[in-house]
Parts: sequence; C-alpha cells; structure tokens
Amino acid sequence: MKEDNLKNSLPLMEQFYSIQGEGYYSGRPAVFIRLAGCDVGCIWCDVKESWDRNEHAVESIEKIISDVKETNCKFVVITGGEPAIYDLTNLTTELKLLACEIALETSGVYPIIGNFDWICFSPKKFKKPNEKVFGIANELKVIVFNKSDFAWAQEHAARLGKECKLYLQPEWSKEKVMMPLIIDFVKKNPNWNISLQTHKYLDIR
Repeated sequence: MKEDNLKNSLPLMEQFYSIQGEGYYSGRPAVFIRLAGCDVGCIWCDVKESWDRNEHAVESIEKIISDVKETNCKFVVITGGEPAIYDLTNLTTELKLLACEIALETSGVYPIIGNFDWICFSPKKFKKPNEKVFGIANELKVIVFNKSDFAWAQEHAARLGKECKLYLQPEWSKEKVMMPLIIDFVKKNPNWNISLQTHKYLDIR
C-alpha cells in the first residue's frame, strides 16, 4: 500500500556518504538516503532489514537535509526498501534547493511522486511494475539470478525509451556462475551493459 501521509518526515533506515557502486553512476560520490519499507519481497535482497518500516525511526526531512548539507556532496541517491511507497515531493524539493542532482532506485511497483533527475528502474518478478515507469525510466537494471532472467530483461527493455541505459547485474551469491553468461549475452547484444556491485569488491558501504 502506498503511503501518502508521510510528507514532512520519512522512515529512515540509514543515511550515509559513500560511492555509488552500481549502474550508470558507478564510481561517483553520493549521499545515500535509504528509506525503510518494502512489500516487494525479493528472496535475494541484501537489505531485508529495510523491509519493515516499523523497525526504523521516522526522521524529519529537515534533519535529512541538514545531514546532506554536511557532506558538501551534490549527488543524492534515494533508495530502500522501496522508496516510491512514499510521496517524495517535499524531500526532493528541499534537495533541489541545495542544487542537488537526485537519483531514485526503485522496483517501479508504485507511481513515482517527486522531482528526480535520474530514475533507475530495477523490476522484480515478485511484483508487477506500474505501467508509468516505462515512460520515465532513465536506466534499467536487471538482477540476473538464473538463465530465464535474460529473456525477462529483454521483455522489459522492449517497452522502454531508446535513450534508457540497459544494465545486467549478477546476483551477488551467483556472480561466478552468472557472470560468464552475462558477458556472452552483452557481447551478442551490445545495447546492454554490465553492472557490478563494485562497493562490495571495494568493501565499502
């Protein structure tokens, strides 16, 4: 169920300054705002502790913005959990007043409410995405867990705009098995790119 009543505060699992490890902006310094709450239920999710919003404190947008200011970083990644559960208009408006570039990481399950510069759409088989995400996604990032995910990725890519960046990323526990298949697929389909969880290789958060 989408939460529209939390506009001046949000359930925050964690907020930290690090390096974006995945996808199009991999390697770029970023402030991560990880919101709590998710009902998609990916079996291989590596942040399952973010699912239950009641396990995390509700933080004021004022405090979130204040912590962003302290980093002096102008690139913010809003992630989760599933951040699009919430109306992010107020948060993104305040970030824009700081001249921040804002990226959203979402499964696309819910309508996206807020002002974003980049939307990374990472669909999951466990819950169907909202139709509107196909018209606004800047990046498609598909997690490859088994061989059938290649065809599934192509089905989603066919519905996206031509400018959307396409990425395949091995599920971390199956990286050694799936990576050779991903390399072969990308070589045969050069409109696709490989995404790696470089933050895990670098042992950073």
